[in-house]
Amino acid sequence: MRGGREVRVSMEGQLLLNTIELILDAAIDGHGLAYLPFDPVQRAFKDKKRVRVLEKFPPALPGYHLYYPHCRHAGSAFSLFIDTLKYKGEG
Repeated sequence: MRGGREVRVSMEGQLLLNTIELILDAAIDGHGLAYLPFDPVQRAFKDKKRVRVLEKFPPALPGYHLYYPHCRHAGSAFSLFIDTLKYKGEG
């Protein structure tokens, strides 16, 4: 949204990628723009390899979500994984 109205951009091209690493590598190599989560690409910003194009328009996302539909009670390894994701660490 910009100025209260929706803006759509049409893109042309043949490059289709399905992993964050490949998409980021393609963007760093100059093959176009990439729409990616901030966490995996922040190093590219720190290294000045890429710049944020739509910095004024970040989506309001509340954080990561985890959905595990296969069983009612998670096993100990999965519970430890969830606890690791919840851990915020010190300052």
